[in-house]
Amino acid sequence: MEYVDSLHLMNRMFQFRLKKYRQCSDEELILLFKEKQDSAFIGILYERYSHLVMGVALKYLKNVEESQDITSKIFEELPSKLAKHTVDFFKSWLYRVTMNEAFQVLRKKGVEISTDQFPMLEMETSNQEEIQSKENQLEALEKAIEELKPEQKKCIQLFYLQEKSYIEIAQELNLELMKVKSYIQNGKRNIKLQLEELKEFKNER
Repeated sequence: MEYVDSLHLMNRMFQFRLKKYRQCSDEELILLFKEKQDSAFIGILYERYSHLVMGVALKYLKNVEESQDITSKIFEELPSKLAKHTVDFFKSWLYRVTMNEAFQVLRKKGVEISTDQFPMLEMETSNQEEIQSKENQLEALEKAIEELKPEQKKCIQLFYLQEKSYIEIAQELNLELMKVKSYIQNGKRNIKLQLEELKEFKNER
């Protein structure tokens, strides 16, 4: 009993320690990881971005198992890569890493890939202002999606991230086809309104 209580106490202490760092920026977490060599900081980055990696991989591979494998591989190799490279804009860098991994999988299958299909492979990394702008846009979009009602959020994610058809979404969520169309249309409208409000707010500051 004492052993179990000790484990619970250790778990609470661990969660408290993580909570302290969850407000840190990506760059701060990377610096802390390099300084302390503590995988807990990689765990926070995983919580923050595993859905992004999975979504990008799914978009191009159209295969859940392969996308899960890529997600696992990227975060398993992340400590060694961060130790070797200086990463100024983590989300943009992670996006490119995911694209490259998906590219490798498709190439092994004999699929011909053009730069039109993988525009991020050609992204100019020296233009940091452009990268930051793209990152800010992506963050704003993610926040807008998170603010949607659950049914709108789920339909939007399935339609745009996993590129499923209305019929496939209706079958997966057990919804009427018209309901799916309505959720996606309303979700798109709500996202647009939120992004416009955010833009107006920034312009007023």
